[in-house]
Amino acid sequence: MTAQPSGDSGVTRTRVLLAEDQGMMRGALALLLGLEDDLEVVAQVATGDAIVPTALSTRPDVALLDIELPGCSGLDAAAELRRRCPECRVLILTTFGRPGYLRRAMDAGAAGFLVKDGPVEELAAAIRRVLAGETVVDPALAAAALTAGPNPLTPREREVLVASADGATVADIAGKVGLSESTVRNYLSSAIGKTGTRNRMEAVREARQQGWL
Repeated sequence: MTAQPSGDSGVTRTRVLLAEDQGMMRGALALLLGLEDDLEVVAQVATGDAIVPTALSTRPDVALLDIELPGCSGLDAAAELRRRCPECRVLILTTFGRPGYLRRAMDAGAAGFLVKDGPVEELAAAIRRVLAGETVVDPALAAAALTAGPNPLTPREREVLVASADGATVADIAGKVGLSESTVRNYLSSAIGKTGTRNRMEAVREARQQGWL
């Protein structure tokens, strides 16, 4: 996909989809990005499950996604966008600069990963760079990801931890994920060992802190 010229000024504008659940933050970002002559926010969504349908209807050049969204995460939406709207470049923008999130974002096909505490000029430049085919990653986070190593949890261990996050019983977890109670216990025990924690709630907290969930 290529950015489209503006009918008013002839300036080629990059079409941006913005996904952010906090209304004030979303409005501020849209306003600031709209001040750039070559950027146009064509869609704003507050939930993760609205990202792909909105992208398919508005055809943005770049999707700017938060990670923690209601409905589904920005990381899950990024993977779905890669399948259904491959011409749209994805840039993850989040408060949580966690190494595990960066790895998951890259695996999902994201072209960039930035934390929210940077200046808007840096964000605008990152949008232009990912549209040009570059990969843009916060340097400090990239270094931390290399030091942290890969996510040690298997997909099933992550699934079981997520299902247990609200204090569900083993029986409840087994029903949610379609496994036997003994198998759930085995996955929980393995996840606890891998995270170096004492129980499943500590394992959930540690895995989230590392960006593994």
